[in-house]
Amino acid sequence: MENPKVPRLTLVGAGPGDPDLITLKGIKALKAADVVLYDALANEELLDFCGSHAKKVFVGKRAGLHHYQQHVINQMIVDHAIKYGHVVRLKGGDPYVFGRGHEELQFAEKHGLLVDLVPGVTSSISVPALNQIPLTRRGINESFWVMTGTTKSGQLSSDIAHAAKSSATSVILMGVKKLPEILEIYTQSGKANTPAAIIQNGSRPDQKMVIGHVANLQELAIKNNIGSPAIIVIGETVALGKEKLNNTLDQIEWSS
Repeated sequence: MENPKVPRLTLVGAGPGDPDLITLKGIKALKAADVVLYDALANEELLDFCGSHAKKVFVGKRAGLHHYQQHVINQMIVDHAIKYGHVVRLKGGDPYVFGRGHEELQFAEKHGLLVDLVPGVTSSISVPALNQIPLTRRGINESFWVMTGTTKSGQLSSDIAHAAKSSATSVILMGVKKLPEILEIYTQSGKANTPAAIIQNGSRPDQKMVIGHVANLQELAIKNNIGSPAIIVIGETVALGKEKLNNTLDQIEWSS
């Protein structure tokens, strides 16, 4: 009689969207999975790495569109692991950067599952880099901040006001719906002329980006129909992404 499979969970970061940006360890986990629970932000092409026996379940978490609530997903992880064995939870970006991965891992461990984590390429760093926007540059800034635009209560993060007073490059996730509020904070901090960008669907073929300044970024976003999922980048280093426009004028608008 075949031994039953040990219930276990592997959290895998899928990267920002380009399927080539998943790690080799992440691919190995997908190949070994009995079940894959995947998010809306995880590129479905990655499911091609799964074995033919693997069960694939869409759980559809995206800002403003939750196919399943978090507590339901937590329980699904446990139930599928007990029934099938190895569950891979495939999450966009990195599971530990505003991905609620630690909550899922803790819940699984509490219910007796073996757990493992495969870090992912986070959009907060990789998407600006892919568009030649460095988050740090010698002589320009000394740090960068990665923040959520919207807290658990639905309010604007108070950290944004602190970041606006610094020379740090600010990377704001889940902030497009609060863009006017964010830009007003930076304007009040004397940053109206600071370079700023919004990048939607970063690393994907349908990426759209606008680069301007705090004072006109909202106008550019509306003109170019920029929406979620997108990241906002504010800081002097954003101006260094201007050269990216040369060959992609159909996808990017620059305003000096």
